[in-house]
Amino acid sequence: MQHRYFKIYKPYGYLSQFITNERPRKKKKLLGELGDFPEETMAVGRLDQDSEGLLFLTTNGKASAKVTGNKIEKEYYVQLDGQITPTAVETLQTGIEISINGKNYKTQPCKAFILKERPVFPERSKKIRDERHGPTSWISVTLVEGKFRQVKKMTAAVGFPTLRLVRVRIGNEHIDNMNTGEVIELPSFSY
Repeated sequence: MQHRYFKIYKPYGYLSQFITNERPRKKKKLLGELGDFPEETMAVGRLDQDSEGLLFLTTNGKASAKVTGNKIEKEYYVQLDGQITPTAVETLQTGIEISINGKNYKTQPCKAFILKERPVFPERSKKIRDERHGPTSWISVTLVEGKFRQVKKMTAAVGFPTLRLVRVRIGNEHIDNMNTGEVIELPSFSY
């Protein structure tokens, strides 16, 4: 079987899966609505329903396991509530205690820095509060681990809750100028 590989710009409001076992209270938006994918296609890793950005899809389970392992960098641009301080960024870099499944967990050291200019992304389907409600700031956070809602928990722990989270890079693959919902087929994943 010839495996296939895709990168997509996962839109806000979509689940990082193709089927759901939940009873539909309201219709959930799934990745399969974004393109005509082969039957065995799976998402590589996850982005929360309210997060967006670069996501890999593949029919190759071995490639999926390698990407989700703890060696491949994942970079996120994060819009925060308030003007983040250098001290808070330093705390993110050295590791911070968060809760994972009800247990305390200290994050591994990561790369984090304040973005000097606001990044340009496609308009989000649900508006983020505007500047009248106070200032916001943007940071870059690069992790090799990926615990459940880790970046959001980290920024909240240093006093700057996440307003918008966009994954911009996985390994050597960047989101570049993709549009929301855009799908690009790749020859393979570049780690």
